[in-house]
Amino acid sequence: MLEQLVPFPIPVIGFTGPPGAGKSTLLNAVMSILLEQGKKIGLVLIDPSSPFNLGALLGDRLRLSAHFNNPNLFIRSLASRGSLGGLSDKIMEVTQVMKAYPFDYIFIETVGVGQSEVEIAGLADTTVVILVPEAGDGIQAMKAGLMEIADLFVINKADRAEADVLVNSLEHQLHLSGRDEVAVLKTVAVEAKGVPELIEKLQSNTNYHNEERKLILLTEKALRIIAKRRMKGFDVEALRSGLRTGLKQPHFNLYHFLKAQV
Repeated sequence: MLEQLVPFPIPVIGFTGPPGAGKSTLLNAVMSILLEQGKKIGLVLIDPSSPFNLGALLGDRLRLSAHFNNPNLFIRSLASRGSLGGLSDKIMEVTQVMKAYPFDYIFIETVGVGQSEVEIAGLADTTVVILVPEAGDGIQAMKAGLMEIADLFVINKADRAEADVLVNSLEHQLHLSGRDEVAVLKTVAVEAKGVPELIEKLQSNTNYHNEERKLILLTEKALRIIAKRRMKGFDVEALRSGLRTGLKQPHFNLYHFLKAQV
């Protein structure tokens, strides 16, 4: 089915950032304005899942309850199912299916796991990194992760102290790294302040993305898809049973065990 799809050239916009940055609240404010404009929107929300039963609360969907019945909005919630990059293992397939419908925009909200959350840059055309003023001390630590994937920075909860300090710090870091084209905006999502300016920036800027960076991340995803296809039919239950028995043995060696399995 995926091979037969003919996707529309729909902008895919990723919202990412650390937990507590207000990603869902900001996304809710953006949806309100775009839906008032009559836009058709596809929304993919990734929630963290249990590493044991793989279930998830899908709480992000609850934050968008004001728009549930709008016929121009389609919401798909996904559990991360152990994926470490802030997305879900099937996010690429889900996005491709959604691009076969003529949405005006597709938004993807990641889990919010921190600086390792970089997979979104390989999927989205525009990656919006959302921070809060309290993140100022962590800017240096994030340089190798979220800092590198942003096409646009949003400082949410900008009515708090230190917001301007964070903006200045970000702009300084972007200048030093030669990325002056990356804008830094301020918002207060709960009051919809700065949201129209954010939407205007999303609509008017279509060329920020580094295609080489996207190629690297898409290659990694492609390799994972190939690996999964080649492992199709692999007996996971037999592996688990063998590990259960092996763990009872003294001096159990995982690598020796796996050598016998391949």
